[in-house]
Amino acid sequence: MVTPKPHHLIYGTLTDYLTGEDLTDTDDERIRQDISILMVEVKGYKPEQLLPRQKIETLFSRCFVTSTIELIVSLHNRQFMIIRYGPGSLVSRERSAIAAARVINPDYRIPLSVVTNGEDAELLDTRTGKILGYGLESIPDCDTAEKLLEQLEFLQPLDGIKRERELRILNTFDLERCCF
Repeated sequence: MVTPKPHHLIYGTLTDYLTGEDLTDTDDERIRQDISILMVEVKGYKPEQLLPRQKIETLFSRCFVTSTIELIVSLHNRQFMIIRYGPGSLVSRERSAIAAARVINPDYRIPLSVVTNGEDAELLDTRTGKILGYGLESIPDCDTAEKLLEQLEFLQPLDGIKRERELRILNTFDLERCCF
């Protein structure tokens, strides 16, 4: 039997910036922590407005996949934006980020999604799939988000076949095919 080799260097543990819990210290986790720091110290959000490491689990064609949403951002108890991190190209992550925003909240579709590799970012409209902005500066700061919140459309949650399609997209795009 072939044992998968880990593809991440593990440096030990680190303390999560938002929650204080101990996490495995990897290059990717350091970037996730930098994103949390950016959102609080530069963008002006309070730590309690950021919900880290949320999961969506899917099982299709005997492929079980856990999709992680790095941050869900809320204002006035309303989730309005998700942030997904992944190394490399952003364009290959757009569709799965939109799918995640459409299904993670049971009460409505989250209207904005961000994909980032830690150095660059894209802000996406989850209703249309269009890119609203490029670069880390396109992520709305807390003051801008306050004004934006009035204009955002919080659509009804998807159900039935439409929800299943979005979950299938997540399952397909987030399936890890490495380390074997």
